[in-house]
Amino acid sequence: MFFSKMLIPTLKEAPSDADIVSVKLMVRSGMMRKLASGLYELLPLGLKVLRKVENIIRQEMNSAGGQEVIFPLIFPKALLLETGRWNVYGKELFKLKDRKDVEFCLAPTAEEVVTDLIRKDIKSYKQLPVMLYQFGTKFRDEIRPRFGVMRSREFLMKDAYSFHTDEADLEKYYKTMFDAYTNICIKCGFQFRAVEAVSGAIGGSFSHEFMVLTDTGEEEMTWCNCGYGTNSEKAECLKIEQSKEEVLPAEEILTPDVGAVEDVAKLLNLSPKKFIKTMIYIADKKPVVVLVRGDHEINEIKLQTLLGADETALADEQTVISVTNAPIGFAGPARLKNIKIIADLSVAELSNALTGANKKDYHLKNVNFKRDYNADIVADIRKVMRGDICPRCKKEELKFSRGIEIGHTFKLGTKYSKSMNALYLDANGKEKFIIMGCYGIGVTRILAATIEQSHDDDGIIWPDNIAPFEVAIVPLNYADEKTKETTEKIHKELSSKGLDVLIDDRDERAGIKFKDADLIGIPYRITISEKNLANGNVELKARRDGKDTIRLLKPEGVVSELLKIFKK
Repeated sequence: MFFSKMLIPTLKEAPSDADIVSVKLMVRSGMMRKLASGLYELLPLGLKVLRKVENIIRQEMNSAGGQEVIFPLIFPKALLLETGRWNVYGKELFKLKDRKDVEFCLAPTAEEVVTDLIRKDIKSYKQLPVMLYQFGTKFRDEIRPRFGVMRSREFLMKDAYSFHTDEADLEKYYKTMFDAYTNICIKCGFQFRAVEAVSGAIGGSFSHEFMVLTDTGEEEMTWCNCGYGTNSEKAECLKIEQSKEEVLPAEEILTPDVGAVEDVAKLLNLSPKKFIKTMIYIADKKPVVVLVRGDHEINEIKLQTLLGADETALADEQTVISVTNAPIGFAGPARLKNIKIIADLSVAELSNALTGANKKDYHLKNVNFKRDYNADIVADIRKVMRGDICPRCKKEELKFSRGIEIGHTFKLGTKYSKSMNALYLDANGKEKFIIMGCYGIGVTRILAATIEQSHDDDGIIWPDNIAPFEVAIVPLNYADEKTKETTEKIHKELSSKGLDVLIDDRDERAGIKFKDADLIGIPYRITISEKNLANGNVELKARRDGKDTIRLLKPEGVVSELLKIFKK
């Protein structure tokens, strides 16, 4: 392929609205262009990388016994109403009507569609297990699209769905898919971790996120050397043992116009660890009181899961006043009646704590669990923080890293088969619900994640097997007969062995050609100059190596070296 014949519109500068490295480099290298907020056009280079990633994933899915299908991009409302997800997705769901005023949505994921297919065509245990997968465009009406193709409104996803007779069979196959995802990450050249995760709108009992490690990642994960790992949303927090004090009488103290924990702590010269922070939440339209220690934060996902609620949100000021008889900042668990109270594990361990007095400008000192207040539920409802001990080994402090989620695997169980009545007949002729697994991976997101983890000041550094081209041949004067002959000979020999080779035949200065090759991230560059050819040599440079690692080789030697590297 010739550079001059391809659409590779490289740029010296990134657009001013490019917010992270991958966006800047994908635009500068001519891989993509922005059409509108959260919508991107993939150009030839970007599509070449995408197809190579797709092929890696397809190979692993086929090896895992998957069968590839294609589903529509538009789903009928009726299917999502069966599972309740028409409302669960909320405003993120792109909704539309046809000319008959029938409602549809653009595909967010395909659980309902694939379950509908299976319930129509799978009737017997003899037809199970089965796994279907597709590469399909997905749509999310993100409230704030950002980070290019990592949080866009339209993206390519590989979604797979497995169907089983029982949980044991799902467990066995889940391990197969976990290993397949691990192989995909390895083949894409990632440094990564697979961590336990919250299942979110997809649902199910258990899931893993596959996280690419990078400081620019939008998600935080926590892990331990013992093997425990989870995203921070799901991380378990152990009860913090605290020394018990002599129980003192409760006492009201004046704290005029001071309600925030930090401000009260400063006023009274107390540690926030001695505070009970009292928050009022609305869970499925009913208020609940939620208690955490003053230096902790409530994990709203844990809270929602604990309550089994569809929606949880902080109460507005009027609700707080109606529940506590005090403005925000002065709430406390003592004296509250006829309302559910949820306390974090750490709160129940506090002796002589300080809380709001449910009275404007007053706090209550020496508050103790069971004497001054009770809780309907005591559970782990806080966010993990630095210094917390691993809940598995109970020895080491947890470590924290940032990452980009590129894949997510779920054990769905009967979440969809029950709501959609997907049944099979077992060996005894008895009807049972089909057990499901779900496995998604963001194909376009892999492009951005690779760049975030693998780049330098000069541009992208692609792994060999997903680079748009494995080799760039850069003739400094393509019009020179000897240079052209050598260029085409090397190109022919490498291409005949299956290597993707780009010839930069442009009439440009050497510096421009070198900069573009580095910017695009082509793993190996062969430079052909009249000067070196006079001595029978060409230059070979690896993109991943430094600038001082150029080697002079005979043309046949450079071909032999590259075929050895790529094992052709």
